[in-house]
Amino acid sequence: MVSERAIGVFDSGVGGLTVLKELSRQLPAEELIYLGDTARVPYGTKSATTVARYAQEAAQFLTALGVKALVVACNTASAVALPVLEERFRVPVFGVIKPGAARAVQLARGLRVGVIGTEGTIKSSAYTRAIHDLDPRIQVRTAACPLFVPLAEEGWSEHPIAGQVAREYLGDLAAEQIDALVLGCTHYPLLKKILGDFFGSSVALVDSAEETAATVARALAEAGLLRRSPPGPHRFFVTDVPERFERVGGTFWGEPLVGVKQVEIG
Repeated sequence: MVSERAIGVFDSGVGGLTVLKELSRQLPAEELIYLGDTARVPYGTKSATTVARYAQEAAQFLTALGVKALVVACNTASAVALPVLEERFRVPVFGVIKPGAARAVQLARGLRVGVIGTEGTIKSSAYTRAIHDLDPRIQVRTAACPLFVPLAEEGWSEHPIAGQVAREYLGDLAAEQIDALVLGCTHYPLLKKILGDFFGSSVALVDSAEETAATVARALAEAGLLRRSPPGPHRFFVTDVPERFERVGGTFWGEPLVGVKQVEIG
């Protein structure tokens, strides 16, 4: 039965494990398959054409395993590749941008929203378009924060250096009196404490990983695709040697990663 199949999730590296962790928390009965395209990370500095090709190759690998749904756990790929994935593959496809944008609109009491992400995500204006599609009155302010990614991967998400970097990147954004801040990169949930301390309780942090998992859960329930039998073990694949992924990914996943397999795609 289709409902008994796994959910496929892919990202350029380890960041998408925050989405996988939320899927596991909100859908504990589901089997999950994760692909990290670590041989070609990062996607955020690549052209839209290249990212779209990479995303199709990752999706092809996962659909060949018989998944019942695809989750694009990468903001850059969600920004540029979602339409072609929806057209090409005959399974439900979910990105991380629309769920985060929808939650930000709900929280925008004063019609001011901030978005932070990689340079690629910010340049794409994908969050701004998604927010304005829902409410064109909302003022969207953005900031690229590329150093947040290596800080998260080094385990320095609560280090004083992370706080200093946040002050450098986000001083202007803090002055805008935003209602909500969208964490527009899957690495950024690891920086919630630093960001919460910097902006204070008046600014709601929107975790796109949480919102995406909730969206997937609702959609599968409505389509009658929730798994009924006990799940098998989650499976992890990467396109480069797995040692660093296992080491860094354990921080994102919340427990040690073992049995990660290296594969070729494309």
